[in-house]
Amino acid sequence: MIIDSHCHLDYQQLYENLDNVIKRGEDNKVSGFLTICTTLESFEKIKLIIKKYKNVYGTFGIHPHETEKFQKVDSKFITNSKKISNKIIGIGETGLDFYYNHSDKMIQKKSFIEHIEASLELDIPVIVHSRNAEKETYEILKSEKKNSDLKILLHCFTGSTDFAKKLLDIGSFISVSGIITFKNSIDLANTVKQIPIDSLLIETDSPYLSPMPLRGKSNEPSFIIHTISKLSEIKNISASDVIHQTTKNFNKLFNFS
Repeated sequence: MIIDSHCHLDYQQLYENLDNVIKRGEDNKVSGFLTICTTLESFEKIKLIIKKYKNVYGTFGIHPHETEKFQKVDSKFITNSKKISNKIIGIGETGLDFYYNHSDKMIQKKSFIEHIEASLELDIPVIVHSRNAEKETYEILKSEKKNSDLKILLHCFTGSTDFAKKLLDIGSFISVSGIITFKNSIDLANTVKQIPIDSLLIETDSPYLSPMPLRGKSNEPSFIIHTISKLSEIKNISASDVIHQTTKNFNKLFNFS
């Protein structure tokens, strides 16, 4: 069965029709959903979602875009928030986004480190967003990983081959989204081809990044089958093998039995 390792079920496009969104996912063999937190308001909805749906799990985190608004969210705040439910299984999404610079770079870095510290204390994975910040993201992760058992998931990977190799060197898992299906993603496909299948997860990042042939539509977990098909083509293995291995990787990273 398939696990969508990164979706935003609290976002309006999905939240207002969530029963049907979940059912369509399940009809397409999506057996598990990890809905990702981006703000404190986001977390309030996530708490309701994970309580209602048994196969939906959540995270706590402040997206790098939002860090200036939530500077009070430190590692203690994060650990206390996670403890409200054993269905909160990850920290994030957090990280660095220097493409838009919606928040000051130093504030982003401080927030990122606070999230990592909470991840280490709780011994659960940190879900990392990185855009136009490969060097800085890697330096922070490498520094925090040193002499620790930091569990890292780089979500919606669109980076360079060099960045992927560095992430793998520090034991990171890497998640791919519908972007790999885009016609102009040839370099990304070539990079993904070099990432071992036992280090890969799959995601939708819905409601964003609908895969081909559904570009332009609001994305949802059921659309993950198109990403699986493309990853099967890139890795030259069957779709069932992609599903089996990525689910196994998710279970290993998030300590699911």
